Amino acid sequence: MNSMDLNRKLITYLVLGHCFIIAISNYLVQFPINIFGLDYTIGTFTFPIIVLATDLTVRLSNARNARKVIGFAFVPAFIISYIFADFRIAIASVLAYSIGQLLDVFVFSKVRDRVGDDGLNLGSYWYLAPVVSTFFAQLIDTYLFYGVAFYNSTDDFMRENWDLIAFNDFILKLAVCYLAFLPIYVLILNRTFNYIRTRT
Repeated sequence: MNSMDLNRKLITYLVLGHCFIIAISNYLVQFPINIFGLDYTIGTFTFPIIVLATDLTVRLSNARNARKVIGFAFVPAFIISYIFADFRIAIASVLAYSIGQLLDVFVFSKVRDRVGDDGLNLGSYWYLAPVVSTFFAQLIDTYLFYGVAFYNSTDDFMRENWDLIAFNDFILKLAVCYLAFLPIYVLILNRTFNYIRTRT
C-alpha cells in the first residue's frame, strides 16, 4: 500500500470520526447540567476530542490533509447534526466547527513553524502549538456556536443564559483539553515516534 492510499484511508477515518463526534456533541449540547453551581452542557465533554484529532493530523501528516478532513466533513456533519438536533443548532455547529478548526490548523502550523518544530520529534516547545491553537480555536468555536444557536432562541433558559454557558463551556473545554487531552496527545506522539524509529 502506497502513501497516497494511506493518506486517503486516514482522511476517510478522520472525516467519519469528526462527523460522529459532532453528531454526539450536538445532541448532548441540548442538555444543560450544573456542576459546582456553574451551568454547562454535556456536549462540553465530547467536542474537544475533535481538537485532539485535528492537532494530531497536522502534526503527523500536514495542514493540507487537516483542511481536507474539515472540508469533507462539512456537509455530512450538517446532515447528521440536523438528524440529531434542530436546524439552527445544525447550522451553528457546522459554522463553528469549520471556522474553529480551520483557525486551529492555521495557528497550530504558524506556532510550530515559529518554534522550529519539524514534527518528527518532541522538542522543548512541543506543547506551544497545541496549547495556543486550542485556546483560540475553542474561543471562536464556543462563542460562535452558542451565539448562532441560542441568541433570541425559543428556549427561555438558553436564550437568557447562552453567554454565561458559553463562557463556562469555554473554560471547561480548555481544562479538558489541557489536563486530559494534552497528555494523551504527547503519549500518542511518543508511541508514534518510537514506532517510526523501530521501523527505520
